[in-house]
Amino acid sequence: METELSKKLGVEHAIFGFTPFPAVAAAITRAGGFGVLGAVRYTAPDELARDLGWMTEHTDGKPYGLDVVMPAKKVEGVTEADVEAMIPAEHRRYVEETLAKHGVPELAEGEASGWRITGWMEEVARNQLDVAFGHPIKLLANALGSPPADVIARAHDHGVLVAALAGSAKHARHHAEAGIDIVVAQGYEAGGHTGEIASMVLVPEVVDAVHPLPVLAAGGIGSGEQIAAGLALGAQGAWLGSIWLTTEEADLHSRALTAKLLAAGSGDTVRSRALTGKPARQLRTEWTDAWDDPNGPGTLPMPLQGLLVAEAVSRIQKYEIGPLLGTPVGQIVGRMTSERSVQAVFDDLTRGFERAVDRINRIAGRSDRS
Repeated sequence: METELSKKLGVEHAIFGFTPFPAVAAAITRAGGFGVLGAVRYTAPDELARDLGWMTEHTDGKPYGLDVVMPAKKVEGVTEADVEAMIPAEHRRYVEETLAKHGVPELAEGEASGWRITGWMEEVARNQLDVAFGHPIKLLANALGSPPADVIARAHDHGVLVAALAGSAKHARHHAEAGIDIVVAQGYEAGGHTGEIASMVLVPEVVDAVHPLPVLAAGGIGSGEQIAAGLALGAQGAWLGSIWLTTEEADLHSRALTAKLLAAGSGDTVRSRALTGKPARQLRTEWTDAWDDPNGPGTLPMPLQGLLVAEAVSRIQKYEIGPLLGTPVGQIVGRMTSERSVQAVFDDLTRGFERAVDRINRIAGRSDRS
């Protein structure tokens, strides 16, 4: 499953695996793909440094990358406290009323809220980069479009390629003009922040828009046949995220959440602003329904919504409140029916790719195999 891009990066298979879990990212790289660690959950530089150091020790000298969430435009002098103060009291009341309705306990006195989406902030993201460039990363991906020009230049000075996600050909052209090296064409089916154009339409549009830049196909991909389809559409690799959530190496900290993912069908997700304020595909739950309810106050823009719901999400996850429990995940969740190792997923992907190529070869009359 080699392409010009995979050869350039020195990986066996043109499979790029995005994940928030270091153990999963390292296993993807060891299996012959390219593991990409999501940085948005890291608020302390020393924690990111620890996990990148661990990945370096557990990737057998093979390449890996980092995914950050950094806005293209820099905002000076704005702190997290400044942003918190902008959240309306009405929205805070709605959060507490929704949690009370479902009997969600408070955190213990003195217990800090867990996950907070602060990686989008300029200061946090730049601190992450200070750490990252001290480790042998080979790719820097940005989930919010092109990073600032000085970040792109800094990455290139370190010999690091820069990738950016795009949900339309227009966005992809902007990335190309900004000096991005790789465009990830992420379709509507994807988990997390995603646009409104399906992968089958989006990928060839982006390939044409940014030629000769390499493009990765993303969104709803979880089989080797789909990877083959992406390459047939002109991509030089595939970007997979959701499929790794139910691997044995993943650490969701919740058996109940894993069970919900394994039981979900492809129609059990929704694009909702409930988590971050931007449309993000996730499991549909009574929590997402509450924020889509026309009788509610509606969601706040990013980053206010993420800060508003951070503690609530922590409480829901800690106490495993079933009706509210969810996570970002793509429509490929319908194929995620069992817990497997990353290597087992890779074996399945490569076998599926071979089947697809053989099928096309037979159709084209280029194979003697029956």
